[in-house]
Amino acid sequence: MAVFIMVAGVFTGAGVWQETAARLAAAGSEVHAVPLTGVDAGRPAASDRVGLETHIADVIAVIDAVGAAPGREIVLVGHDYGIHPVLGAADRRPQHVARVVYLDCGMPQNRVPALAAVPDRILRAQLADRAQHSGIEGELAPPSGDEWERWGSTDGLSAAALERLTALAVPQPLGTLLQPLRLTGAVAALPTTGVLCTRNGVGVDVVQQRVDLGDPAMAALTEPQVTFFELPTGHWPMLSCPSALADVLLRAAAGEGRRLRPVDASATPVHLRPFPLEVPELPRDRRGHVDLYIPDAKGPRPAVVFVHGGPVPAGARPTPRDWPTLVGYARLAAAEGVIGVTLDHRLHDVGDFERAAADVTAALDLVRADPRVDADRIALWFFSGGGPLTADWLRHPPAWLRCLAASYPILAPPPNWGLTGSRFHPVRAVTQAGALPLVLLRAGRETPEIAATVEAFVSAAKDCGAHLELVDVPNGHHGFETLDATEETRLALRHAMRSVVTRLTS
Repeated sequence: MAVFIMVAGVFTGAGVWQETAARLAAAGSEVHAVPLTGVDAGRPAASDRVGLETHIADVIAVIDAVGAAPGREIVLVGHDYGIHPVLGAADRRPQHVARVVYLDCGMPQNRVPALAAVPDRILRAQLADRAQHSGIEGELAPPSGDEWERWGSTDGLSAAALERLTALAVPQPLGTLLQPLRLTGAVAALPTTGVLCTRNGVGVDVVQQRVDLGDPAMAALTEPQVTFFELPTGHWPMLSCPSALADVLLRAAAGEGRRLRPVDASATPVHLRPFPLEVPELPRDRRGHVDLYIPDAKGPRPAVVFVHGGPVPAGARPTPRDWPTLVGYARLAAAEGVIGVTLDHRLHDVGDFERAAADVTAALDLVRADPRVDADRIALWFFSGGGPLTADWLRHPPAWLRCLAASYPILAPPPNWGLTGSRFHPVRAVTQAGALPLVLLRAGRETPEIAATVEAFVSAAKDCGAHLELVDVPNGHHGFETLDATEETRLALRHAMRSVVTRLTS
């Protein structure tokens, strides 16, 4: 029999699990929602004495009370902040734990506090500053109804459920967010399941892409004891879809779930597959972090600057400007008589958008200063996770920017990226694009979480009268150049390139 021990996230105590716990119990499981000191009624304590270690002790106490017995397998479930005390307890009682479930949360690391997982970057900086000047004493007030989005997507919550979440919320002792998690490494051997709430961030396919890119932090997720599930909801599934959550937890306890594909050293990674069009084998002209592909034509030529997606691990080799897709696009542009440009930028993590934006600006300055380039005729073309970088150019398009294109882009940052209130929000920025021509290549089989951002962008563009041309690839997936090398894809690529070049040369 599965014994579920569940730990809630910030501001929410054991009561948030009520419906999910009832469904698990009805299915024959034993369920314990852990009351946390300083958070739950009946577990009061001075907030200046409550830290992460306090909550780890709360979870250990429940594990010890349940005890180890044949046929009773303990499954620890941590939601949001709750994964930190779950991991701390599992690390000290590994012999009693059958599985750890990460419910819509990050991957905490040894000696790193839970503060690092707070999605809102402004709030995170404020709390870090507060800790530096005042220590870990005190507490953080819970959000009001319209402030929950700073902590995660409220997608799927009815008005009544959001009111209930707000009513249940209590202050969070600061020490629980600021005290580092300390692990011996014993927890790393335990079977784990990740439950991704796709409306709060990304799904399993995107995690697989990170693995394929060679991110060393992702390698452990390909082990056979690691499984994944997706829930098409926001950050609080115990309130938005308790029945679906209970079903997923039961399946996780049984060892079910999707497994990631390990990197096959003998196979060509998806992002390094050939470009689907035949293009001239032009040599690159490397200038710093920029490569230029120059057509055989006289005089300064317009240029198309291709901006890769991400995040891409810092150690990934080859770097994006040498990927067949980006090189193929640049050579295709050269075949149309304009200069194709690829570049590397430092979008290695979702916290790197400002640095990546600066890299793109520096690349444009370098390109426009080249005497072979017509500095007054430049197009920008963005891909995938580089989509949020379009916002700066949509918001204030310079006169020399003649067109902005994007292929299967993310056009509104997921809530768990912590960019909701930042400048990197193209859906909001498009209202200021004015007469700037926009060309958007849309994948018909896009992942739902990314497709939602594209549709929001298209709707906003139509409402404000933006000059948007849609180039659809109905059967295309995210990254269709390498995943779907079909005639449909080839036609779409040629059409989109000619649309961009026409706007550059007219």
